[in-house]
Amino acid sequence: MSDVNEGSSFGDGNFAEFISRERDRLRAEREQVFSQQEELQRKLDAINREFVAIEAYATAKTGKAARRAQADRQPRARRGSRREALLEIIRQSDGLSRGDILERMGLKGDKAGEMSVSNALTALAKSSQVRREGGKYYAAMPDQGGAELPLGAPEGDQIHEAGGEMAQD
Repeated sequence: MSDVNEGSSFGDGNFAEFISRERDRLRAEREQVFSQQEELQRKLDAINREFVAIEAYATAKTGKAARRAQADRQPRARRGSRREALLEIIRQSDGLSRGDILERMGLKGDKAGEMSVSNALTALAKSSQVRREGGKYYAAMPDQGGAELPLGAPEGDQIHEAGGEMAQD
């Protein structure tokens, strides 16, 4: 196999090696940011639980529910942001199961969060942004609109999450 950049020098190695190193660097940086984001979300969730506990205590002490101030409410995430985060996590991997995704997003055991992820996975599969193969989700390749599969994975007999019917590609 010949390389178009053969003979030319690009830093320490050829262009393909440079691109590979940059991708690895960016993936590691993105993973670090996701980890920070998850930690901040856990802290925010803990604070919100404390607010709920205080409200429950105040209700029990006074016998009537306290009125919640508008500023106390947690702001709602922008519509579609869960799908974007989900798609980024899937793109970073070589295929993830639903359970793996829930763990990475810190939603394991959170019924509402799990349902949200399931709905987002179904929507992403319907829009061909991800493909489910062998119980794992793979990101679509940007230039084809199809989904990436691991090397050697069969193309046909896909079970699509929405409805569970068999589809022959």
